[in-house]
Amino acid sequence: MQADMADPKGLIRESYRIEGIGTAECRSILIDWALSLGPGVDTAQALRAVLADHGPAAPDHPMTAVLQAGLDAPPTPRRRGGRAARVPQPGQ
Repeated sequence: MQADMADPKGLIRESYRIEGIGTAECRSILIDWALSLGPGVDTAQALRAVLADHGPAAPDHPMTAVLQAGLDAPPTPRRRGGRAARVPQPGQ
C-alpha cells in the first residue's frame, strides 16, 4: 500500500516526531487517522503499512504499541438475529 493511502494526512508520521507524546495522545491520533482513511481502504492493511514504515525505527515509541494493539484487536463480534438470539443454544 502506498504511503499516501495509508497515512493521507501524515498523522502517524507526525506523531512519531512529537517529543514526549503519551499513549493517550497516540490513541486519539489513531482515531483521527482511521477517520481520515479514504473509502475502500482496508484499515488492517493500512495499519500494517504505517507500522512497517515507522515501527522498526522506533520500537519503544507509544505509537508503535498503539498500532500493534490495533492489529492485535479481536474481530468484531457478529450479531445473532432471530431465534438464535433469543433461545440458548446447546452447550451455552
